[in-house]
Amino acid sequence: MKKTIIIIGSGFSSLSAACYLAQAGHDVAVYEKNDMVGGRARQLVKNGFTFDMGPSWYWMPDIFDKFFGDFGKKVSDYYQLDKLSPAYKIFFADDQITIGDCMDKICTEFERIESGSAKHLKDFIAKAQKNYDIAINKVVLRPGRSPLELITPETALRVDQFFKTISGEVRKKFKNKKLISTLEFPVLFLGAKPNQTPSFYNFMNYADFGLGTWHPKGGMYQIVKAMKNLAGELGVTINTGATALKINVEGHTTIGVNINGKDIAGDIVLSGADYHHSESLLEPEYRQYSEKYWDKKTFAPSSLLFYVGFDKKLKNIEHHNLFFDTDFERHAEEIYDRPRWPKDPLFYANFPSVTDASMAPENCETGFFLIPIAPDLTDTPQLRSQYFDIVIDRFKERTGQDVKNNIIFKESFCVNDFVEQYNSYKGNAYGMANTLSQTAFLRPGLKSKKVKNLYFTGQLTVPGPGVPPALISGKLVSQLINKNA
Repeated sequence: MKKTIIIIGSGFSSLSAACYLAQAGHDVAVYEKNDMVGGRARQLVKNGFTFDMGPSWYWMPDIFDKFFGDFGKKVSDYYQLDKLSPAYKIFFADDQITIGDCMDKICTEFERIESGSAKHLKDFIAKAQKNYDIAINKVVLRPGRSPLELITPETALRVDQFFKTISGEVRKKFKNKKLISTLEFPVLFLGAKPNQTPSFYNFMNYADFGLGTWHPKGGMYQIVKAMKNLAGELGVTINTGATALKINVEGHTTIGVNINGKDIAGDIVLSGADYHHSESLLEPEYRQYSEKYWDKKTFAPSSLLFYVGFDKKLKNIEHHNLFFDTDFERHAEEIYDRPRWPKDPLFYANFPSVTDASMAPENCETGFFLIPIAPDLTDTPQLRSQYFDIVIDRFKERTGQDVKNNIIFKESFCVNDFVEQYNSYKGNAYGMANTLSQTAFLRPGLKSKKVKNLYFTGQLTVPGPGVPPALISGKLVSQLINKNA
């Protein structure tokens, strides 16, 4: 039966759900508080420089292929996708590791660092590939409503991997700290420390080394534009500058939302906004989770980001660069165990104009720097300035170039902005971490238990953080809505 569906927010999960629900014949309208669609994946264009403000890694290309394939489309119908070679570079205090675009190149690099490690790497990635197939084709496609969803013939044979950790498995076979950091890095996308992430999640290593790192020409925002265009083709109405002030409920059933002070009726409400914020739009008696519940949860990091325009081409860098030239474990502790501003932060630097000339003016460079930090930290202009100096000084030290006088402009984004612009709980950047106690049915549910016809999607519910999981989350919630409609 055709329903009128209101979707709050326009991030990847909301746009995904909007497309699936419109395809099923529903009347779908999306309401976005900001002036640009995309949620945390917005775009900044300034003085000819183009920045992805949020996600900048294109991993798991098969998930994007499947999404567009569900609508009889191909990725190439909307944007050009290029595989990066090399995928990325990691800077250490005394060396650099370059991650190539195929396993042979990566194995050669590992062998250079630690003799005998190539064989261990091949075995590790082979195991990760099997887990990837199980995770993507079995586990994550379930709506997180029952513990039985985790029990398949395949997961039953791997139950021990849910009680071992990534860190433990990596350190059994690899002794060099640089290689350990390289293999533990991908699970940070899941929002937790490697020693708190089940070893089953090594499928992220296959996503990294096996499937490679890609780049949509023009930046990650091309995906948002593609999904927006697809939604439009399917009849979805998208409204920007439209702030949801309240989810209206009568007799424990939602009847619509209040947008910018005006009540809008709907048969079903789906929120892709931050889950905690979404529930704050309800009267207290209709909320499923208390403040105490949220406060006890392990959240993925927040971030301090800098968007920088340089007036020259930079040297000794790749498209993606990780600066692991300080203590990886101590920085992780300063995020998760003893939340504080990091003393010697690791950071990530993205220069998309290295491989995509459209991202910067001629003979210039677009630079995006990210420091992962704990959520809910004090955020001041002075701290932002202090950490920018730390990043630029370390960048000079590791790449051998002083770029301070080549900066045309810089803009920053941090905890306060995540709260103000995205209603993000404690200013988190990536949602709720995928620890064992926050996996699948143990995450906040897609469907409200207290309000009929109210649903949720996004990185705080199933499957979890990241762009590909967000696409899947939108599909899962649309299936649940269609089943109950």
